Amino acid sequence: MPTEGAIEGAAPKPSNFIRDIILEDNVSGKYGGRVHTRFPPEPNGYLHIGHAKSICLNFGLAQEFGGKCNLRFDDTNPSKEEVEYVESIIEDVKWLGFDWEDRMFYASDYFDQLYAWAVQLIRQGQAFVCDLTAEQIREYRGTPTEPGKNSPYRDRSVEENLDLFERMRLGEFPDGSRTLRTKIDMASPNFNMRDPVMYRILRAEHHRTGNKWCIYPMYDFAHGECDSIEGITHSICTLEFEDHRPLYDWYVENLGIHHPQQIEFDRLNLTSTMLSKRKLLMLVQKGFVSGWDDPRMPTLSGMRRRGYTPEGIRLFCSRIGVSKTNGIIEFALLENSLREDLNRRALRVMASVDPIRVVIDNYPDGQVEEMDAVNNPEDESAGTRKVPFSKVLYIDRDDFRENPPKQYFRLSPGREVRLRYAYFVTCTGVVKDAAGEVVEVHCTYDPATRGGNTPPDGRKVKSTIHWVSAAHALDAEARLYENLFLEDAGEEKDFTDTLNPKSLEVRTAKVEPSVKGAAPGTLYQFERVGYFCVDKDSTPDKPVFNRTVQLRDTWAKIEKAQKA
Repeated sequence: MPTEGAIEGAAPKPSNFIRDIILEDNVSGKYGGRVHTRFPPEPNGYLHIGHAKSICLNFGLAQEFGGKCNLRFDDTNPSKEEVEYVESIIEDVKWLGFDWEDRMFYASDYFDQLYAWAVQLIRQGQAFVCDLTAEQIREYRGTPTEPGKNSPYRDRSVEENLDLFERMRLGEFPDGSRTLRTKIDMASPNFNMRDPVMYRILRAEHHRTGNKWCIYPMYDFAHGECDSIEGITHSICTLEFEDHRPLYDWYVENLGIHHPQQIEFDRLNLTSTMLSKRKLLMLVQKGFVSGWDDPRMPTLSGMRRRGYTPEGIRLFCSRIGVSKTNGIIEFALLENSLREDLNRRALRVMASVDPIRVVIDNYPDGQVEEMDAVNNPEDESAGTRKVPFSKVLYIDRDDFRENPPKQYFRLSPGREVRLRYAYFVTCTGVVKDAAGEVVEVHCTYDPATRGGNTPPDGRKVKSTIHWVSAAHALDAEARLYENLFLEDAGEEKDFTDTLNPKSLEVRTAKVEPSVKGAAPGTLYQFERVGYFCVDKDSTPDKPVFNRTVQLRDTWAKIEKAQKA
């Protein structure tokens, strides 16, 4: 695991209530000063940005206090689990920068022990085999204002329960026909304590144990016991498990085993973002997205493909904090954290994602110059590169207005601007197509301003725009992503109604030749346009770029305000 300071993007450790609990435990000598956490994902889907908060919290606290953090797969429901998900989780946690060393475990590692503990509770008269159906169990459970009713099978003898449970294990009964339930209190105000199910019959091949088992433990039973086996001290989970904590405690106390402390914190909710694995799976299965790693998805694999950095995500997680109250975080905060990191590491290049042709009439035909360009002004060690300049260029269409509004200082008829790293140019005219749309801009240049420097007469311009030499430009596919959802889908019954039909726009861009052959995952800032990442679909002849995040565009804000 990286040491403190080795993880770029980590902010100074702010205090939070979980950190304070650990500090108090260490002072009191609880757990002998040990700090041992775990990240326990279910291998039934890909991890998303919400999991990143839990990963950073669990591994981060262990790291801060010189402790350990395990990676443990909660593989207790083989009907929904796949090896693909296991492999993706391993890759994502490593990508975020964390190392569980030799401590990767599975709940299935402990199936024999969990079964033995279930038998122990039966022998202690605290568990029974129940023949009620799932629907009948719900009916018997009662309501928030009325106590539940005891199962008619609750008073079976220990001997009968032991026999039936063993026969459940041997596969003598159909799926769903019997369960093993804990005998606690059907009048408890906490529904989780009303004789919860511990084991169900489920014939499904397990990705690790095959067909050895046809009964599987429920999460509430397996969770605390797996924590206990691994010597976990602080079992950190999200707030929806707060009402499950009395059951967590009941199991470990009545089994007489090591008792970890369960602590709940607020889960991550982001505006205009869906963080339900079930619904994300539906998007994949119904073809609304190209897969779990579609760059519009909030999965870590999707964000990685889009160009998000682990440092940016860790920085975001450190900034949102940890509390006991669920809230919602603006997506813009994630983007701001990402920009801050990308600004330090992304190489600058010039590109036009909506190109319009520019002809410099007084520039010599056939002449090509090489201009010195800075690779990253935030990183002097990144050096410089040569960028070809010629008579015919491409600029972004947004950088030209035939009839400019107020406060627009980019290129327009009669106006002079600076071409980055090159010359001052003045617009002298335009060429339009049959529909009246400008398809070509004509300019003159001032040779005395080479390198974009201020001319001898000292005149200044109010705008600098980027460009690409037409003769040297690479044709590239630019995939411009917006939020997958138009609004917060929340508890919408048909959440697909809120999908953004414009979440992906594909354009043919013109990019400077320095990007040729760039490997997938290479990060760039297209100057004054946004941050882009080379996609895995790229070929040597046709690079493909995913827009990671837009730059803050002052003019776009002005234009939006004017339209409003």
